[in-house]
Amino acid sequence: MAGHSKWANIQHRKGRQDAARSKLFSKLAKEITVAAKMGDPDPDKNPRLRLAVKEAKSQSVPKDVIERAIKKAVGGDAESYDEIRYEGYGPNGVAVIVETMTDNKNRTASVVRSTFTKNGGNLGETGSVGFMFDRKGEVTYAASVGDADTVMMAAIEAGAEDVESSDEGHTIYCADTDLNDVSSALEADLGESESTKLIWKPTTTTELGLEDMQKLMKLVDALEDDDDVQRVTTNFEASDEVMEQL
Repeated sequence: MAGHSKWANIQHRKGRQDAARSKLFSKLAKEITVAAKMGDPDPDKNPRLRLAVKEAKSQSVPKDVIERAIKKAVGGDAESYDEIRYEGYGPNGVAVIVETMTDNKNRTASVVRSTFTKNGGNLGETGSVGFMFDRKGEVTYAASVGDADTVMMAAIEAGAEDVESSDEGHTIYCADTDLNDVSSALEADLGESESTKLIWKPTTTTELGLEDMQKLMKLVDALEDDDDVQRVTTNFEASDEVMEQL
């Protein structure tokens, strides 16, 4: 929708905040450790680990941090984490999905619930908002890799489902189970991606004005500030005018 900023923009905006970098590094390292512990410690033989390492590198996580996270899993001294997804509502009924990795379910559930409550939202049951999203693979490239037609052709050949191109770059979507194969094919054609990850892609969005957008940002910031929270996704939509005032 022209002139509107959608759900992904919170993630992009947050990604530019260096203050959150060390916290981001630790969350990416946790994903690497869990992936290595669940499968083979060799990224070439473990698709989930390969994607975790790739995403960490795209966020400039130092090589020694990545290697330490893998060694932690191999050494057997890694904590056991449960992956739990929480679903709820933010201001004006906007849908919120919170993905966590925790070694204490009760603590995480309590923190997530109170964070929703303190910031004008409410935690729902599992599935309460999940139906408004599709699980997809997402690969992003800078605009400089080629024009929209070039990237579209590469995406089709790689087995992707959809491409969104703009002046800011290219975002390629695929089935969640195809992400490893699609990203490998794209890499051979277009080079290293900026980001490769599994996401929740909204099938429907909720329009927010400035006041509700400010409340949503406060909720998302508070959730992301918790060490157990890996990623927060919402289905907001707001005008560029609103986004510029944040």
